[in-house]
Amino acid sequence: VQLQASGGGLVQAGDSLRLSCVASGMFFSTWRLGWFRRPPGKDREFVAAIGWSGRTHYTDAAKGRFTVSRDNAKNSVYLEINSVKPDDTAIYYCARVHTSQFWPPIVEGAYDAWGQGTLVTVSS
Repeated sequence: VQLQASGGGLVQAGDSLRLSCVASGMFFSTWRLGWFRRPPGKDREFVAAIGWSGRTHYTDAAKGRFTVSRDNAKNSVYLEINSVKPDDTAIYYCARVHTSQFWPPIVEGAYDAWGQGTLVTVSS
């Protein structure tokens, strides 16, 4: 299984950004997926998750500005961030939810495969 995240970079506060994650080595449409992020000097934290049917779950902080989506035909999951803020600066990771986990999968232990991360830096 491989998860390859991309789309990060240096952006200005207020811009929008879409991160992508392409999966391989798995039957993509049958898996739930999530996004985490690790801000500088902090622990990795849950951001959003998406189920087989497109059901989504977000942290309270992510609601309203973050949108998680998937395209099963492209084996891809996306995280769109609107009106980015300097506090959104982090490495963003996509991950696959373990089959035995309940919903919503908000802890790292609920995931069994991780991408390498993509760095988002927001300048003010």
